[in-house]
Amino acid sequence: MGLVDEACWVYYKVKVLPAIPACNSLLNGFVKMGRFNSMWEIYGDMKRRGVVANVVTYSTLINACCNQGDIVKARVLFEEMVEKGIKPSVVTYTTLICGLCRESKIEEAVELFTVMWKCGVEPNIYTYNAMMDGYCRVTRVGKALSLYEAMLVDGVQPNVVTFGILIDGLCRIGELGKANAHFGNMFKFGIPFNIYVYNSLLDGHCKLGDFTEALQLFSKFSILGLTPDVFTYSILVKGLCDAKRVDEGADLLIKMQQEGVLGNAATYNALIDGYCKERNMDKALKVCSQMTEKNIEPNIITFTSLINGYCNEKKIEAAMGIYSEMVIKGIVPDVVCYTALIHGHLKYGNMKEAFQLYKEMNEVGVTPNIFTLSCLIDGLCKDGRSRDAVKLFLEKMDPNSKRETNQIEDSGCSPNSVIYMTLICSLGKDGHIFKASNFLKEMRACGLIPDALTYTVIIQGQCQLKRILNATMWFADMLKMGIVPNAVTYHVLANSCKEHGDANSVLRVI
Repeated sequence: MGLVDEACWVYYKVKVLPAIPACNSLLNGFVKMGRFNSMWEIYGDMKRRGVVANVVTYSTLINACCNQGDIVKARVLFEEMVEKGIKPSVVTYTTLICGLCRESKIEEAVELFTVMWKCGVEPNIYTYNAMMDGYCRVTRVGKALSLYEAMLVDGVQPNVVTFGILIDGLCRIGELGKANAHFGNMFKFGIPFNIYVYNSLLDGHCKLGDFTEALQLFSKFSILGLTPDVFTYSILVKGLCDAKRVDEGADLLIKMQQEGVLGNAATYNALIDGYCKERNMDKALKVCSQMTEKNIEPNIITFTSLINGYCNEKKIEAAMGIYSEMVIKGIVPDVVCYTALIHGHLKYGNMKEAFQLYKEMNEVGVTPNIFTLSCLIDGLCKDGRSRDAVKLFLEKMDPNSKRETNQIEDSGCSPNSVIYMTLICSLGKDGHIFKASNFLKEMRACGLIPDALTYTVIIQGQCQLKRILNATMWFADMLKMGIVPNAVTYHVLANSCKEHGDANSVLRVI
C-alpha cells in the first residue's frame, strides 16, 4: 500500500478532522497519481465535514480538472473561489492557463493572463512557459517570441523548458535559423541543453531535408554526453523515409536495436509507410511482421499506410482485405483511412464502392474532411458527372451548414483551390461555361488563385461562345494575378480574335 493510500486510511480513521494543509496534501497526492475519482471522493467528504477550502485546495482541484480535460469545470471552480473572496495565486492562474493552452483555447488564456496582471499577480517562468507553449501549439510562434522578449524585460530568467518550447515551435514552421540562434542563447544564459531540445532541432532539419546538418547533430550526441532515445532514432528514420532513403532508415533501425534502443510504433510505421510509397509491399509487410514480433501492435497509421500502398499497386481487393483485418482487430477507421480507400476505388473507376464507403463513414460518425470531398468531386468529374459533382460541392460547402463548413476549415489545410479548379475544368469541358465562370469568380472572391489551365478553359469556352470581350477580360485578370499564360492560352485567344476580325484585341491585352 502506497503512502497516499496510508494517508487516506489515516484520514478516514481519525475522529478529528486533519488540518487543511494535510487535506490538501492528500488531494494533491491523488492528483499526481492520476486517481481523480479518489480525489473527488475525499474532497466531497471534506465538504460534508465542514472543511473550508483555501487557495491551495482550489488550485489542486483546478489542476485535477485540467488533467481530466474538463476545462469548463476548472473555470467554474475558478469563478467560485473568486466569488468566495479567495484570491487566486500565481499557481492557480498558471494551472488554469496551462489547461486552456492544452485545449488550444489561446484567446481565453490570453484574457486570463491579462486579468492576472490587473489583479497584481506577477507571472513566473511557469506561467510564461505555459503561454508560449499555447501560442506555439496554434502556430503563432511570433507571439511566443514577443512574449519571450517581454519576459526578459520583466526580469524573468528563461529555463531549459522555455528554450525547448521556442526551438520546437520554430522548427515546426521551418525557421531553423532562428531555432539555432535560440539554441545559442541557451549557452549565453548558462542553461544546459537536454535530449528534447536536440530532438527538436534534429526533427526540424529532417523535415527540411537537410540531412547533412541532421547527421552532424546526431554525431555530436556522444561528445555531449547525450544518449539517443527512441524519439531521436524515430525522427531520423522518418526523415530518411520521407527523403526516399528507406533502406538507410531500415539500417538505422538495426543500429538502434544493436544500441539497445527498442523501436516504437512510430519507428516501424515510418518504415512501413516508406516502403509502401516505394510500392515495395513485400518489404512493408516484412517490417510489419517484425513489428508484431516485438509485441508492438499495428495501429490505424500502420493499416492506413498498407491500404494506401495496395491502392497505389492497383490491388484494391488486398486493400479491402487490410481494411477488414483492421476492423476485426477492433481498430476504428478514421477519416484518413476512409479517404485512402475512397481514393483507391475512385482511381480505378469504382464509383459505387467509393460512395458506399462514403455513406458508411457518415453513418458511423466519421466526418469527411476536405481531402475526402476533393477525391469524390474529382471522381465524379472524371466520370462525366459534373452536375453531381457540383451538387456534392454545394451540399458540403453550404455556408448555412456550420458543422460541415467548420469541419472543412478545421482540417488544417486549404486545398479548396484544387476542388474549384477540378469543377471549373470539368464544367468547361462539358460546355457549362456560365457555371464554370461563376465558380472562377467565386474562387477569386475567396482569395484562391487558379492556375493557367483553369483560366485557359474559361477563355476557350468564352471564345467558343464568341464572347471575345469576356475572353480578353479573363486573360487580363490572369495577367493581373501573375499567372503566366501558356502556349495554348495564346493560341486559343489569338485564333479566336483573328476569326472574328479583331486580331488587335489580344495584342492590346498583352
